[in-house]
Amino acid sequence: MRAIELNGFGGPEVMEWTVTVDPAPGPGEVLVEVIAAGVNRADVLQRRGFYPPPADASSVPGLECSGTIVALGDGVRDWQVGDRVCALLAGGGYAELVAVPATQLLPIPDGLDPVAAAGLPEVATTVWSNLVMTAGLRSGQLVLIHGGGGGIGTHAIQVARRLGARVAVTAGSDEKLAKCAELGAELLINYKTQDFVAEIAAEQSAGADVILDNMGALYLERNVEALAPHGQLVVIGMQGGIAGTLNLATLLGKWGTIHATNVRNRPRTGANSKAEVVAAVRAQLWPQVAAGEIVPVISAELPITEAGRAHELLDDSETFGKVVLRVRD
Repeated sequence: MRAIELNGFGGPEVMEWTVTVDPAPGPGEVLVEVIAAGVNRADVLQRRGFYPPPADASSVPGLECSGTIVALGDGVRDWQVGDRVCALLAGGGYAELVAVPATQLLPIPDGLDPVAAAGLPEVATTVWSNLVMTAGLRSGQLVLIHGGGGGIGTHAIQVARRLGARVAVTAGSDEKLAKCAELGAELLINYKTQDFVAEIAAEQSAGADVILDNMGALYLERNVEALAPHGQLVVIGMQGGIAGTLNLATLLGKWGTIHATNVRNRPRTGANSKAEVVAAVRAQLWPQVAAGEIVPVISAELPITEAGRAHELLDDSETFGKVVLRVRD
């Protein structure tokens, strides 16, 4: 098969579309012929040498894909060759073939573009595991979603609204904020011109019940300031750095909680595993995806040979939603 291999670490130029060894499905796995792969910031970090794949994962980048099952490993009973699926991966998505644990598959609903479906597994599992399974977001609560115009943000807005929560978002332009409003966001905060702590306090004096944060260190203290009593801050990214300061007295006074999680390094099975999260997404969220109530927001679709350009688009101010790589027509 052909796949994107990293020729060292660095800029987009280290990614090479080249011939490599075909994967084979192990026990409990299936082999997927890839149609498209989603592009995530974790792929960029891996390319730069800052986010190595787990020891048992492919070194090929790509944390999600869509495609068709072409072979079954021993013990797989719930899937068949020919099934159209999208998959959560620990690596390997930027390729023509990928071996996937069967417990990390989701069916592509009828009527959903299979290329667009490639942009769903990572955001769906990230959002559901953090907003629902970790923070317990519920109807009537106020949630602040940082990076509302990104892949995670655009999906989180839709999920939070379906749960009945009130949604506040930050983004870097009024144009992006307007698009967030179309998805259901109510409080729109331009982080370049507005202070999100003050805006949250004006909306709900007690603060935000849940904050979903992709910035890490840069926003740590201000996020805690913006929390409501018994509020929960869930950190899922470190775009603003890894080392910050925290006034523990403020957190203590609010009985607040800080969670820091990721999906990639969860175990395959067991408590808090990828299998557990995917099963919850399929049971509780996927019916809304199938009904078209929650949709993938795709900003750009590029051929796999333009993976470098796809990575650059993640930092392009015009990008709203996901970027996906088309592997085959």
